[in-house]
Amino acid sequence: MCHAQRLAASRRLGWIGSGPAALAAASMLFAPAGATGSAAVQATPRQSAAERAVVAVALQEVPTYARDVAPIVQEKCMECHMENSIAPFPLTTYDEVRRRARAIRSRVEERVMPPWHINRTVGIQQFKNDRGLTDDQIETIVRWVDGGAPFGDETDLPEPREFPDYSRFQLAKVFGEPDLVVKSEPYTLPAVTQDKWFRPVVETGLTEERWVRAIEVKPSFPDGRRIVHHVLTTLIQEEQGLTGLASTAHDVQQSAGLFMEWAVGKVGEIFPEDAGKLMLPGARIGWEVHMHAVGEEIVDDQAELGIWFYPRGYVPRSRTVLRMFDARGASDIDIPPGEVAVTQDFHVLQAPARLENFQPHMHMRGKAMSLEAVYPDGRQEVLSVVDNFQWNWHNNYVYADGYQPLLPAGTTLVITAWHDNTADNPNNPDPEQWVGWGDRTVDEMAHLWVDVTYLEQAEFERLVAEREARTVSESGPSGTR
Repeated sequence: MCHAQRLAASRRLGWIGSGPAALAAASMLFAPAGATGSAAVQATPRQSAAERAVVAVALQEVPTYARDVAPIVQEKCMECHMENSIAPFPLTTYDEVRRRARAIRSRVEERVMPPWHINRTVGIQQFKNDRGLTDDQIETIVRWVDGGAPFGDETDLPEPREFPDYSRFQLAKVFGEPDLVVKSEPYTLPAVTQDKWFRPVVETGLTEERWVRAIEVKPSFPDGRRIVHHVLTTLIQEEQGLTGLASTAHDVQQSAGLFMEWAVGKVGEIFPEDAGKLMLPGARIGWEVHMHAVGEEIVDDQAELGIWFYPRGYVPRSRTVLRMFDARGASDIDIPPGEVAVTQDFHVLQAPARLENFQPHMHMRGKAMSLEAVYPDGRQEVLSVVDNFQWNWHNNYVYADGYQPLLPAGTTLVITAWHDNTADNPNNPDPEQWVGWGDRTVDEMAHLWVDVTYLEQAEFERLVAEREARTVSESGPSGTR
């Protein structure tokens, strides 16, 4: 027990006041003569029953690494903070965590780490891939650090966790190995150079029509994960109209378009069982691989695209397309030195639609982005907000099944972006520079990647009715959950 906790515990019983003398008295009260470390918080025969009760309460209140913190670190942190992973240091042992305890406290309390930057108080909160910390988990880590970061009882440690092999596709644990793997052409990145955008077009070798269930982009490991900032893959194929697209959405999408976008922090995309993407014979993949130098030459690096198909003959009800909803507005991105800028754009849905995810894309001055729906009847609803955007973590927030926004035709999507070009932004490379739109990370962007499943009106009404029935069932007779 630290001095402050001894003092607080004794104050709760009204035994002592405040100040240095009280702190000394509390220390003497709870620690046997000459005791240090864990011995200083043990109940002893010389203490009264009340004194021992206070010790027990205080011990219970201070989280330990073994019992309380290790399970959180193992679940939420270790996958990145381990050898040969993307984090700059490991957090796999007590000593490694304790050594950085103060920094960890700061990062989790500010909700910078783990990289899950959705606003927890606004909009949809149900996601398939939520890796953020709950309020209780944050409080546990804060109290553990403030309590002196004790180890606790070794028998409380969780069983070791098995971690993914980043040289393999991560979705393989769900679907098995991919049905089709398409590699980009090799590229050698010099040790020192400006950012590069590599744009080869590669044949897939596909000879039959297949519907896609899931997709994953995988940079090479470990080199590719060090140099690749983002990857765009475009599906290039001969198609008269878009098979499977809702009949009223054909003016929205004229080609197969973007297949998948990948950025640091994202793994892949899994489509709901009633939706997917269609690949045709002779399809090709257009790559855009954005790389940045790391002070070491990386030779013949390749990214890979893993594709999992539905069974032959299965045709999902709806076709999903990846849309890039701009947030630059009529004025485009024009950020003066030392200022915070706000841009906004509007997109009207021509057909009923289900939005599968929310993935803001900005660069180093990116601050926040929101997605709002304005319904045809004038109602407004905030769907999702990222209010602590971190440019090196382009998280894809995938809505859980049954919670994806279901939006009628005529709904206006309002996307708002905030950029911070002031010295208060720790990610800002130069607050004295004017910033405009551009591909480089020192330039800026403002758009939202969303997988949109356009729906026929009858299908939309069916899904809305199912959701309303589920809501009533969960609410119960009283109307409260």
